[in-house]
Amino acid sequence: MRRRLKKAYRRLFRRAKLLKPKEVRASSIATRWFVNSFVVVALILLVLTVSVFFMLRQYYYGTVTQILQSEANTAAGILSRHNDSRNSIDENEIRRFVEEFDKKNLMELMALGESGEILLTSSGFKPPREQNFPDFMQASQSERGTGNHIGRLKQSGERYMAVTVMLPVSSDLQESGYSAVRLVTSLQAVDNQIYTFTLFIGVFSLATLLLLLLLGLYFIRSIVSPLRQIGNTAKRLADGDFSVRITRTGHKEHDDEIGELCRIINHMADELEVSEQMKNDFISSVSHELRTPLTAIKGWSETVLELRDDEMTEKGMKVITTETDRLTEMVEELLDFSRIQGGQLSLQMTDLDIVEELSSAVMVYAERANREGITLVLNHEGLTPKRAKGVVQPMKIHGDKHRIRQVFLNIIDNAIKYSDEGMVVRIGAAVKRVKGARAIVISVNDTGCGIAKSDIPKVKMKFYKSNNTRRGSGIGLAVADEIIALHSGELVIKSELGKGTTVDITIPLI
Repeated sequence: MRRRLKKAYRRLFRRAKLLKPKEVRASSIATRWFVNSFVVVALILLVLTVSVFFMLRQYYYGTVTQILQSEANTAAGILSRHNDSRNSIDENEIRRFVEEFDKKNLMELMALGESGEILLTSSGFKPPREQNFPDFMQASQSERGTGNHIGRLKQSGERYMAVTVMLPVSSDLQESGYSAVRLVTSLQAVDNQIYTFTLFIGVFSLATLLLLLLLGLYFIRSIVSPLRQIGNTAKRLADGDFSVRITRTGHKEHDDEIGELCRIINHMADELEVSEQMKNDFISSVSHELRTPLTAIKGWSETVLELRDDEMTEKGMKVITTETDRLTEMVEELLDFSRIQGGQLSLQMTDLDIVEELSSAVMVYAERANREGITLVLNHEGLTPKRAKGVVQPMKIHGDKHRIRQVFLNIIDNAIKYSDEGMVVRIGAAVKRVKGARAIVISVNDTGCGIAKSDIPKVKMKFYKSNNTRRGSGIGLAVADEIIALHSGELVIKSELGKGTTVDITIPLI
């Protein structure tokens, strides 16, 4: 028994697995539109058509009833007045009045007996005796003495309306056997008019539904088609194909929200493609930058071990120390960039003398610049503290000493790196008012190769290198820009290809 139950549970589990994909299948936009819009509009139009039909029938039937009621009351009144004026009953006059009824081409006038039998008709033709006219029974039981009925003829199936009005009780007409006046008219013309108008409303509703369907399908197609293209493009982008783009056709399609979405995705693809290219260039550049010092360290290590010469050992150790410093600097840049990307870069904020840090950074690169034949000039005019009313105003900022020095070292290093022998790198500073507050603007200007105008907006982007012939990882400027931004400052690069570059660093003073 337990085995059978286990087998049954397993079968149910397998069926549930097979049904699961169908159950969670998402409905399409076309299906949701059809259910939520088209079906609702169709039901509204159907209800409207049916309501119009019943309203028209009620209106027309009510109008016919009023006309028959009025004519029946008029006929009954004429007969009563005729009787009151003569004080006697003349059968021939009653017959003549009924038979010469002036509207007998529209309706038939009948004189009914006490039990509802037909005594006279305006057509001169007595139909077969039909007992218990519903309108006569209603009129005889009603306090108002009127009754109406809508029925269908047995022979032709034609619909008709009948109105019966009882004659006054005191009238001598009732003593002679006449008890009521009955008017009967055909409803065929009225029904035809009602059906024609209802048919017109129905055709109009169907045409509206057809137009709504066509417009809806066109609108859905204009949405679904680009959405499918967007989906396929997104899948290819997710798979790493950053060359794919969304193309849309149409004179006004680019002005709607989907067109804007397509432009955004295309822009995202452009950025991803650029980022991917920059990443590849960065990997290639870093690999090259790492290979060079590692090769030098390995080569000089082997030379020192093989030759065991004091002079060669000293020279080799200097090279190894220099290349190790380069590796350390590169690794620090990578770590700083990783911290910035993760929002984990912490600053040790203190009040520090910006002049002292800049002078210290210049001194670090003085020997290297001299060795490479580059003149490093520090303009001391803007760096001299000024006196105001006999009190020295030091140029202090509130910041991280090590990070500010890192920025200066990076900018000066780039200036020397992109300059050739015989060129000049000038470093200066000036105090200015920026947005109503005192700030120091430090400028580092070189006369090197410069940067193309199209590359200037990109040089502060991660992994980007405007000149791949020069060493560097391509993230130093990105790290420097982030550090200055964290100090509420700004780093601006101005350059002209072949004429040099100027980097302005603006930091608020205390």
